[in-house]
Amino acid sequence: MPPNEPSKMSSNFPEVQLVDYIRRLENHRMGRHAVQIHLSRLKPHNRREHHLRMAYNNFESQVTDLEGQTFHLYNNDLFYVFKAPNRDQVQTAIFKLKFVFRDDPLLNVPEEDAEGFVTWYNVERQYDQILRTAQRLVQDARAQDEADRAKAVEKTTAAEESAGTPMTSDLLGRVVEALARADLSNLMRRQSVAAIIGNAPPQAVFAELYVSIKDLRDTLLPDVDLTGNRWLFQHLTETLDRRMLSLLTKNDDASVFGDISINLNVSTLLSTDFLRFDDNVKAGMRGTIVVELQAIDIFSDLGAFGFARDFAHERGYRICVDGLTHLTIPFVSRERLGVDLLKINWHPSMPLFVRGPEGEEFRKLIKQIGETRIILCWCGDAGAIEFGQSLGITLYQGRQIEQMLNEETLARRSGSTRAGR
Repeated sequence: MPPNEPSKMSSNFPEVQLVDYIRRLENHRMGRHAVQIHLSRLKPHNRREHHLRMAYNNFESQVTDLEGQTFHLYNNDLFYVFKAPNRDQVQTAIFKLKFVFRDDPLLNVPEEDAEGFVTWYNVERQYDQILRTAQRLVQDARAQDEADRAKAVEKTTAAEESAGTPMTSDLLGRVVEALARADLSNLMRRQSVAAIIGNAPPQAVFAELYVSIKDLRDTLLPDVDLTGNRWLFQHLTETLDRRMLSLLTKNDDASVFGDISINLNVSTLLSTDFLRFDDNVKAGMRGTIVVELQAIDIFSDLGAFGFARDFAHERGYRICVDGLTHLTIPFVSRERLGVDLLKINWHPSMPLFVRGPEGEEFRKLIKQIGETRIILCWCGDAGAIEFGQSLGITLYQGRQIEQMLNEETLARRSGSTRAGR
């Protein structure tokens, strides 16, 4: 499902059917009850396909003769709407499920503490609440569906990008040799990081300069998988760092320096190549340059990172940790690392994650880090920005941001043209 078309969610989704069913009950709610059985809260080893199939079959075999409606939700929960006189039979069916999963931490507690497994509703008295619950389930299913589709696209893209001859040390030597002769200026790309507050137009804060790995591969060795071997790719990026710094040092284009970020390895920050680059940067401009370091590179040698960070800060540069996700950022302390910015990769599953049990802690963490200290990147649609703003984040990067900045530039030019006339 394209991210920009959430309204086209299939009516075959059980959550959509549940909302439709609840709405049709509005004038027939007397004497009806409902129950949501939270199979999604069980541990992963209890949510394998055969476990869920067994749970569905066990429950439905118990209620098949009752007058009720069952919905198998996208998140694997069961939602059952029934008439009040059948509550004892429904409770018996649920008891059997509890017995099946009795070793799960959710149920391996005193009975009075096991209510997290089921939620009961009186449709007559709680109609509005149950309708809101069903509508939220639609939103969650939509977010999960988009996340699943995004993962499928990522896997397909990764497979396409990795297709080719595996990288070897001999091939790496050829790539490094080719890089020494290649004109990287044609492969340099620029992507803006912009501040967006409320409905105000985006304001570019700085631009990341980088070499496109895909374009590099297509230019030098189209049949070689440059990223397949992590350690050889690391060596390749160190070579790219040196070429990038050399290119920036020789470039007299004023737009290259000031309000930019460059993605480097920790080892590059400690190299003579960076010292030569630093010698060519005017002292007053260092504070406008952000050095981005990959989280995996930082944590592979914290001692080297600490030395490189202190050197960069002493010279006036700012440090940004790149390559974080909503799942890894809780393990990274901006203050303890002594860095200026953190970059989180946007993913369509994030809204669903924030609505889950860890959502409140995640919101607190974002606030604690500082909304202006976080960049939400990979923003490919308006939904990413809407989500970021719900958390108070103000800095964004991605295709959607480039499009918005281009539209704003065109609008200003059009306004200036009309004013001139």
